[in-house]
Amino acid sequence: MNCKEGTQIIVDQMTEVLGKLDAGPYAQPLQLFNGSTIGQHFRHIIDFYGCLARGLNDGRIDYAKRERDKRIETDPGYASEMLQVFTEEIRHCDENTDVLILADFSADLNAERPVVKSTLARELMYAYDHAVHHLAMIKMGLKTINADIEVQEELGVAPSTLKYWKEKGRN
Repeated sequence: MNCKEGTQIIVDQMTEVLGKLDAGPYAQPLQLFNGSTIGQHFRHIIDFYGCLARGLNDGRIDYAKRERDKRIETDPGYASEMLQVFTEEIRHCDENTDVLILADFSADLNAERPVVKSTLARELMYAYDHAVHHLAMIKMGLKTINADIEVQEELGVAPSTLKYWKEKGRN
């Protein structure tokens, strides 16, 4: 499996969950998230794929330049559409494409931001891992709001953990 195939797996998982959510629970502030919403977590994930897709045009990706589209936070259907748009742009690129990442390690507005060499494959791995992390939180949020939404047990669980579970007979 390559990184684009892995991306498709996580995008399919997100699309499935988004398809099951109504706008009310999706945009409901949760105490568990310090007032943030499930929609904001999805928007955050989708923002990273957007930064990746936009950055491929000039070979320079800046994850700090997220669009933070409020509609993605409140409309699960629109969120799913935007996720598809960004990943479709990525799907046609070569994983071996070299990219530069504008790193961001400080909240200081004047701090220097180093440029780091990477590849599309490595950045897809990063976006995948980032999505898994937020999907774990989204799954907790869904349980908190008692949404009658069934999600895959694998949602928000790293592949290495899933393999460990299989070795131990959990799955």
